[in-house]
This record gives sequence, structure tokens and C-alpha cells, in this order.
Amino acid sequence: MKPERKISFGDYSFTTKIRTLGMCKIPSPLSEASLITNESVPIFLDGEHLDELKDLPPVAAEFETAGPRANLFFDSRKTKCAVVTCGGLCPGTNDVIRAVVMEAFYKYRVAAVLGIRYGLEGFIPEFGHDIMELTPQKVTDIHQFGGTVLGSSRGPQNPEEIVDALDRMNASCLFMIGGDGTMRAMQGIVREIELRSLRIAVIGIPKTIDNDINFISESFGFETAVFKATEAIQCAHIEAMGYKNGIGIVKLMGRESGFIAAQATLAMKEVNFVLIPEIPFALHGPGGLLPELADRLRKRSHAVIVVAEGAGQHLTASRDETDPSGNIVLADVSDVLRHEIKKYLDAEGLPFSLKYIDPSYMIRSVPANANDKVYCGFLGQNAVHAAMAGKTNMVVAKLMGRYVHLPLELVTRKRRKLNVHSAYWQTVLDSAGQPDLATMGEAASITP
Repeated sequence: MKPERKISFGDYSFTTKIRTLGMCKIPSPLSEASLITNESVPIFLDGEHLDELKDLPPVAAEFETAGPRANLFFDSRKTKCAVVTCGGLCPGTNDVIRAVVMEAFYKYRVAAVLGIRYGLEGFIPEFGHDIMELTPQKVTDIHQFGGTVLGSSRGPQNPEEIVDALDRMNASCLFMIGGDGTMRAMQGIVREIELRSLRIAVIGIPKTIDNDINFISESFGFETAVFKATEAIQCAHIEAMGYKNGIGIVKLMGRESGFIAAQATLAMKEVNFVLIPEIPFALHGPGGLLPELADRLRKRSHAVIVVAEGAGQHLTASRDETDPSGNIVLADVSDVLRHEIKKYLDAEGLPFSLKYIDPSYMIRSVPANANDKVYCGFLGQNAVHAAMAGKTNMVVAKLMGRYVHLPLELVTRKRRKLNVHSAYWQTVLDSAGQPDLATMGEAASITP
């Protein structure tokens, strides 16, 4: 049976059809050998892509293939592009910027690529941020450095003012590199463009170090982040081994999703406990973290705990404060853990030495590793191909090893979370040798 562009199961349905600005009538300047031969590709989706499919057989869906088209919507030599980076830093962002600029100039000979400084603030005149003109000469070495050459900021800005700025710049293509909040802001920008009947293509390039963008199995920078996280875990292990009843705690990124903590645990067999936001673990009682930790120390005299930043929020006082992106400001679970570990082990008469490592900003700001650099290059290039063909309201992504176009609504529906009933999570638990956190979660209401 031929895969469909509209997929329905139960009460949920979605379409993989991509919006376009109009007919593509301008022959591409690219060589014929480089053009895509298939407009679409069938991909089987399962519970790893959609929670709705976790108890159902895989579903075949037809996705639009990423890559250069034979005909373009824009006359590339008369086209101006704009690039903006938003949200937290992430390894590989400069690689994406470089790929966009190089592809736009050398393949399509665009009129200009404009870099918007400091996130969405760069569109708003009152902030006074200058525009940076991006040329191949200016971006040639930026992939060697972490961060973003354009700067970033958090928080929404008025879509009307953003579109006003695009109109003033005479920009026909906007590339937005950012996470969940950026993709939601992108929806507002697209709506405003459509209300004004403007011909501006808006292409998203998903960026999240937490790997929590819906529908995308691995975002750029994730592999680099895991590699750097393992270095911190190795240090914590050495510290823990250096003392009688030594404990090393490593806090890693992961507000709502524990992917970095889980993957780093698999990579480093020295981890004994891994705590993630998806499971509200108990401190006390049967299966609680503290009794299990004490038992581990009595048997092995050392332990390493990896905790995602969003884990254990149920153990802290609820907070109504939000950051500029609208995210709830998290309590520091590591403070709770250190306090409760000390109180419990002191009461048990177990002397211990605890070392705490938070490598978050070191991980976010490093350059991308080789694999992520390759990934970022493909994302940037395919974003340019999509924009020149008049695609809009979409993101470029890699699904099952294939680069495709995804409708924006698929990636903004919700944040992706680790499936704690999967074989992957069970393998993480087996690697750490810890009790199943689902069992600990059932004991979460037990008070000491």
C-alpha cells in the first residue's frame, strides 16, 4: 500500500505536506547531477517518533525529500536571505550558519545573507542591534569555535515588528536556528507573513542540546554534548574512587527530557544511578534513592550519580517564576540531593566524601565534533535548497538516516521525552545496575 501524506490513527492525525509560496518556474543554477530524483520518500514511524504509536505497529508515511530542486521559486541572484540564532548555546550552531552562507553564495549566488544579531531582539529597532552582513570570507573559520557568531537571546518578540524588519531589509528567506520556543515564534512570524500576503520563505533548523524537539530523533549538537558529558562523569568517578565512600554527582542538561543523562550513562559504565525528569524518583522508603545509595556504599565504597537538571522537581517547592522563554524556572535538584544525602548518611553513621560537578556551560559552548559538523553541514545546505524552492513553514530534519522536510506543526506539538517503557531505557538501567526508576516513582509519595 502506498504511504500517505495524511496519517490518521485513533483520534490523532497529521499531514506531511509542505507549504509553498507558489509555482517554481526559474531553472536552478545547480548542475543536473546534484538535483534530487525523488520528490518524496516513505519512512516508517513508530513509538520513538510519536507517543501515539508506542502500542501500535509502525506506520508508513510519505515525507518530502530534502535537497536541490530543478526549478526555483526565487530568482536567487536577486534574493536576500536573513539568518537568526535564538535560545541557549549549542555545539554546531556556527557550523549551520557557515553552511547556509556558503551554500547560498557559492551555489545560488544570492544577493546577500544578513545575520540578525542577538536573536529575535535583532529585528526590533529599540534594541539597537546592528545587522551583520555574512559573506564566505566572514564565516570561513567560524566552525572552529563554539557558540554563535551572531549572538543569541531568549524570549518572544512581536511578530508584526519582525515582519516589518524583514520587509525593510527586502529579505525573501529567513532561516531560524533554535529550539522549541523559536519554532513556536516561527509560527507567529509565518502567520503574519501570510496575513500580509508577502512572499517570504521561513525555514526552521531545529536546535536543542536537550534533544527534546518533537519528531526528531537526534538534534545537532547532541552527540557532542554527550561526549563532553562523559568527560565530567569520568572525573566524578575518579573523585569517588579516591575516598572511602566517595560520591560523585554530575548534573547534566535536560529540563524535561533525560536524553543526555541516559546516553552518557550508556557511554560510561561507571554511572550507578541516573535520574531523569520523566520519572519522579523517591528519596526514602523501599526503592528510594538514599537507601539504595547507602547499600551501594556499604558494598562497593563509592558511587556516581548522574542527574538531569529537570529531575526531582517534585522534591522541591513549586515555583511560579518563568524565564524569558516562558519556561518554568527550575529549582536546583543538586542542592536537594546534597543536603538529603548528608542528612541520611550521617544518620546511618556512614562517613562519606561528596564531590559535585556541573559542566553545563562547558558542554554548551564547545565546538561540534566531527559527526555533528557533518550533520550541521547537511542541515544548513538543505535549508537553503528548501528556501530557494519557495518552501515555508517547515523545518529540515533527518529521519531514519534520510534528510526530509517536516511541517512546522509536527515539531511544535509538544516536547519530545524519553520513553521510560522502552528497551533503550531498560538498557540504561541495566548499564547503571540501579533499581528500575519506575518502581522508585511508585514510592515517590513515601515520606521519611
